[in-house]
Amino acid sequence: MCGPEGSSQRVRLSIVAPRLVIAIDGPAGSGKSSVSRAVATRMGLNYLDTGAMYRALTWAVLQAGVDPDDALAVTAFIEGERSPWITSGTDPSRPTIEVDGVDVAEPIRSSDVTSAVSAVSAVPEVRAHLVGRQREYVRDSGVGIVVEGRDIGSVVLPNSDIKIFLTADSQVRAQRRAAEKLDGHDASLEATQSALLTRDAKDSTRAVSPLARADGAIELDTTHLTFDEVVDHIVDLARQVLKT
Repeated sequence: MCGPEGSSQRVRLSIVAPRLVIAIDGPAGSGKSSVSRAVATRMGLNYLDTGAMYRALTWAVLQAGVDPDDALAVTAFIEGERSPWITSGTDPSRPTIEVDGVDVAEPIRSSDVTSAVSAVSAVPEVRAHLVGRQREYVRDSGVGIVVEGRDIGSVVLPNSDIKIFLTADSQVRAQRRAAEKLDGHDASLEATQSALLTRDAKDSTRAVSPLARADGAIELDTTHLTFDEVVDHIVDLARQVLKT
């Protein structure tokens, strides 16, 4: 192969078939993006990569010369006059991500952004800001949507029709991520695995919206499953929901 929990922004989505909402969470390298896009394509749904939104905001922070480890400075930036506007395309066949109209699909995958995104994502005001935007995309999705990230089922869309938590052995996840050759450079398997475990720890222990399996989520270990097997399983679950 988000805002703080309990936020008053949380709303119950009344989904009526075929307007289906599927939340897919999991750590880096678990296959969220490729699986989510494939499921959305098979089901004729929209697709939203919330991780790309956090990366885009992190890219904007770095471009502005703001220290990503300075939570107060990051908050002042996103709440000030220079606050960046993040726009995500929801077509699974060609998802896009822009900051103030600039295509940032490639630069947000750089090593600099990868190193800083956990710190920026941990800022409560950042999560509140982007969670609001993410919920807008879901409300505006007339055909239904597959949303992937790290806190979709637990915080952003706790009442999704289907909640999936993808996981895999850290070595397998590292192999997948190393194969992507992010930033145009090869990375050793050991270095990639170490970076993934470090980010897992940061994302799982942050005070706001930590990475965790949501209540009611189906955990799917993709370590020994093929890509098609994972997609087929989620599509089958979706079809069962649509029959009820």
